[in-house]
Amino acid sequence: MASYRYERDIDPKDLTPRKKHTYTRKERWANWWDYNLKWVILLGIAAAFVGYCFIGQYFLTTHADYNVAVVAPHYLPEATQTALQDALAAYGEDRNGDGKVVVKLNVYTMNFGSDDSDAYLDMAGTTKLSTDIQGVLSSIFILYDPAGFQSTTGTLRYLDGSLPQSDADNDWWNMVYHWDDCPVLAGLDLGDYTSDAVQNDSGSSQELLSHYYIGIRGAWTKDADDLLSGGEALWQALTAGAVSTVTKEG
Repeated sequence: MASYRYERDIDPKDLTPRKKHTYTRKERWANWWDYNLKWVILLGIAAAFVGYCFIGQYFLTTHADYNVAVVAPHYLPEATQTALQDALAAYGEDRNGDGKVVVKLNVYTMNFGSDDSDAYLDMAGTTKLSTDIQGVLSSIFILYDPAGFQSTTGTLRYLDGSLPQSDADNDWWNMVYHWDDCPVLAGLDLGDYTSDAVQNDSGSSQELLSHYYIGIRGAWTKDADDLLSGGEALWQALTAGAVSTVTKEG
């Protein structure tokens, strides 16, 4: 039972039920923002980031029509790379419909079977080349050491278009042209390269590449054949009129 003191201090007004407050639409909207503003901001930031990545990936990034790999034990000068990409593009087609022909050189620095090579460069080059091969990225390979490349990767096909058998892929000399065997390649105007932060030499890019070979990757599966199909036309264009002079000794 409540005490007399408690009952005495009660104001009759306190016993009257309070009228329930009805929130206006404006007040409800203000309360919603108070509770959810931070989530709106976070979602907005996330949407902006996704949108930026999408736009950058599909509208601001140049997509290559062809991927060509260069594998060598030494650095290929930037001027030579740029000139070669531009020159090769003249023999390709706009395969992705963006209004331009782009050939991307994927340069991998590695030395097959040499104890004098830079272990860190070889490790980085091996990792990148493995990713290229596993991902079926490059279809054409420009090689300084085709024997070492084929012995290590086993990815090249024969010049007649046939694929090596599992126990007969060591005759690499039947899988590549020497650079000078190809009239198109030997006739490219590639200009000169000069010394830069990485290499001290300067000279003719065409003379530099005259020590290289060129081959095309074989496709042993339907998926690989679909991915590499675009490189076939470029390969035929670059090797038009070529007669191989490559022997087992090089």
